[in-house]
Amino acid sequence: MGAALFCGVVFGAGAASALDDSKLPVGDRSAMRMFHDPRQAMSEFLRDYRAGAQPSSIEALRYAADGGEPLARWKLGSMYAAGDGVQRDDFKAYDYFLKIVQAYDDIDPSPRERGIVASAYVAVGAYALKGIPGNRLASDPERARRMFTVAATEFGDTNAQYNLGRMYFDGDGVQRDARRGAQWLRLAADKNHMEAQAILGQIYFDGADGVQRQRAMGLMYLTMAHDSAVNRADCQWIIDSYDRAIAAANSSDRQGALAFLQSHLEARR
Repeated sequence: MGAALFCGVVFGAGAASALDDSKLPVGDRSAMRMFHDPRQAMSEFLRDYRAGAQPSSIEALRYAADGGEPLARWKLGSMYAAGDGVQRDDFKAYDYFLKIVQAYDDIDPSPRERGIVASAYVAVGAYALKGIPGNRLASDPERARRMFTVAATEFGDTNAQYNLGRMYFDGDGVQRDARRGAQWLRLAADKNHMEAQAILGQIYFDGADGVQRQRAMGLMYLTMAHDSAVNRADCQWIIDSYDRAIAAANSSDRQGALAFLQSHLEARR
């Protein structure tokens, strides 16, 4: 399959302790004293960020993150992963996501934080799967599988389900199991995950070892993915996959796909 793993927010632990005020530049020390607590710093960040005050908002965000605010850690991790407002640094991104995972209390989870925690598990899994260049983090597919499994089963996260599906179908770091991969992909696809719909559509339309060929079903999933991918430059592979399938489909395939699609949409209502 041509598409890369979907890595969620993407994106050694050595989680840093709270910032040492004595080692900060003068400007950062004064910023640290502005805030009463991490939650208030998070509120300041959101206010300044929405107003476009990027430098001061990042100071508040770092204070909130080092004080244990999950949303602040997730935002900083996302910023370092994308180079958004800071210099890109995958290891710093990984470290912030890892802190969220390590701090998660599955005995008394906060509903407000469940989405953040799930995304952090996916991000840590994605980094563990591929590693970070420069000997900063070694590839560890088994750890990646565990991270994705937690997010997929405990949180029902579609990105985790998609990543697990790809790992098993492609045999990426695990023993290849096309049937198991298709099962994970279908869980994500049925919750409208575009990439999962596209890959699963290809699998069903062409057939695979352990997966029965179902051209009409495959065309249905490809159609849903195609409709979401239109006008997106980064999704040309989905458009191409759909075009190939629709050109090869006969009238029975098309009629069956339409019937499946109508049933699927009615079930979602």
